[in-house]
Amino acid sequence: MAFDSPQFWLAVLQIIAIDIVLGGDNAVVIALACRRLPEQQRKLGIFWGVFGAILLRVVMIFFALSLLTMPYLKIVGAVLLVWIGIKLLQPEPAEGAHEIDASTTLVGAIKTIIVADAVMSLDNVIAIAGAAKDDIGLVIFGLVVSVPIIVWGSQMVMKVMDRYPVTIAIGAGLLGWIAGDMAVTDVVTKEWVSTQAKYLQWIAPASVALLVIAAGKLLAARKPVKPGPLEDLADEEIPK
Repeated sequence: MAFDSPQFWLAVLQIIAIDIVLGGDNAVVIALACRRLPEQQRKLGIFWGVFGAILLRVVMIFFALSLLTMPYLKIVGAVLLVWIGIKLLQPEPAEGAHEIDASTTLVGAIKTIIVADAVMSLDNVIAIAGAAKDDIGLVIFGLVVSVPIIVWGSQMVMKVMDRYPVTIAIGAGLLGWIAGDMAVTDVVTKEWVSTQAKYLQWIAPASVALLVIAAGKLLAARKPVKPGPLEDLADEEIPK
């Protein structure tokens, strides 16, 4: 994709949105891993940890882009993105979901950030590979722009998501859109769609985006709400 083409910048915006929506956990990991470092080492820990995480993610996405050129793998990736999008709309997990050991050494904190980011970044890798449309340069540019936003703007982003839950639904819909696009651009479907059913190039992404939002909201509504402290007190017997 040319640097001055609208498609390039649209893909960059998609990659940034994906990293912001799916990168909240990664920002929390960075904070937890560096919390025991001396004040003067925390910025170094964050910088080198993020630098290593970016390099590792670029390598992972490079292999993902290569794999997605094989038949049926984009379809498998699309199914995974649908699942990730639906999961994104589910209620937050219980406390203690982030069991990250804080290190007292700079090297230890950097290692923790890189390893944890690699384990937690499968969803990001699949989504970014789909948005990048086989362009590794676009991947690198999008990551370089978006990762600093996650690290230094994570608190603001999380506050916006808490205050305006619709932004999470938009993010889940974006994952559904990319999944639909991946499904119709797989090696086994691309030629047929481009010659026999061009309308699917727009209908499939839009339909899958709506499916992800509808299914995610429906499943979230069916999950029982955890009782708060007032409800727990009301259930207790009052001693006589």
